[in-house]
Amino acid sequence: MTRVTVSIEDDLMEAFDAFLDHRGYTNRSEGFRDLIREKLQNTKLEDNADGVGIAVLNYVYDHEERMLASRLMSTQHEHHNLTVSTVHFHIDHDTCLESVTLRGRLSEISAFADKVLAQPGVRHGQLYTVPGELHVESHHHGEDHHGHAHKHEHLKITT
Repeated sequence: MTRVTVSIEDDLMEAFDAFLDHRGYTNRSEGFRDLIREKLQNTKLEDNADGVGIAVLNYVYDHEERMLASRLMSTQHEHHNLTVSTVHFHIDHDTCLESVTLRGRLSEISAFADKVLAQPGVRHGQLYTVPGELHVESHHHGEDHHGHAHKHEHLKITT
């Protein structure tokens, strides 16, 4: 591991220490590493909009908004190639939280999220994305003439 010395203004360091304390970090080094990882990931996402990855879209919406639940479900079905799973949570009588796990092209995921979050009645929402690399592998079943081949796509998450 490389050791680095950094000069930071006193007020910025005090704010960073308060942040670390509030988040439960036990040392500054791990806090700095997490911030650097986050910045590198965000930069990679900005530079690689046509790349692939996984994402989680969380949003809170008004269940009583006319036809909103139906529109949200239709949007997910329209993008079934991206949607891996959906978790639905009832906050109260009128308010729901959904968490949608997505996989695919980041540009398509972003467009899906924009469409969901723009719906009237969606009050809060955030998309969290993780870039990856798409790998296609082939393998063959059977040693005789009745065997068959399969192609499998999977994402490898990059750091």
